[in-house]
Amino acid sequence: MVKRLLFFTYGVVSYLVFLATFLYAAAFVGGCPAIPTRLDGPLQASLPLALAIDCALLTVFAVQHSVMARRWFKEWWTQIVPWSIERATFVLCASLALLLLLWQWRPLGMQIWLVDAPVGRAALWALFGIGWVTVLIVTFLINHFDLFGVRQVWLPLIGKPYTPISFRTPLPYRFVRHPLYVGFLLAFWMTPNMTLAHLVFALMTTAYIVVAIQFEERDLVHEHGDAYRAYRRRVPMLLPLRGALPRQETESPRRNANGYSPIGVGK
Repeated sequence: MVKRLLFFTYGVVSYLVFLATFLYAAAFVGGCPAIPTRLDGPLQASLPLALAIDCALLTVFAVQHSVMARRWFKEWWTQIVPWSIERATFVLCASLALLLLLWQWRPLGMQIWLVDAPVGRAALWALFGIGWVTVLIVTFLINHFDLFGVRQVWLPLIGKPYTPISFRTPLPYRFVRHPLYVGFLLAFWMTPNMTLAHLVFALMTTAYIVVAIQFEERDLVHEHGDAYRAYRRRVPMLLPLRGALPRQETESPRRNANGYSPIGVGK
């Protein structure tokens, strides 16, 4: 019982660290003046050095997130870390990698575009907010607490076996296979004040999302075979260029453990 209680505490703490990091990240990208570090700002060192630091920070996060999400790593890792806290450990490590980026990020100055028109600014800020809200809503449509490792430590605590969450395709999943990533793309690109640092951040995270999807979908095909291949043929990846799936076709294979997000909220 003591071990299960410790695991539960660890899972909850990991979740709270993620939640605080997620909220700080939204404020960081949005340039909230109430926080000590922000994505945009004047250049305070040599441009090549600042750019190298920012690219290194993004690479650290991308490598951590991708490697720990792979099947081969989890098969090895769960020989060391108990299965019930594997997910919480991933969430904690992803949060720490992101916190490192938020702490050490170097603004680069140099404005790329500036939207002064009130209507244009309001529209871009609205899309920015919609992006972050989309990310949060989609996690609840999947199973928020399973995605972040809380369910995996709660069920053993109350003496219930863990059962995998069946993957359904609620409304967003009938238009695109990765609506959570779409939310992040909106959050990263929709800004009335695009600086060089913001552009680098948006370009690198977009490239990472596209690459990460390839690895994630390879794992999904490995696990679900033809069922996922059929779903992939019917539904576009990120851009809803085709119509929604008919309602009777919305059932998809259950979610695998590799999840849906590159920024610390999925795996």
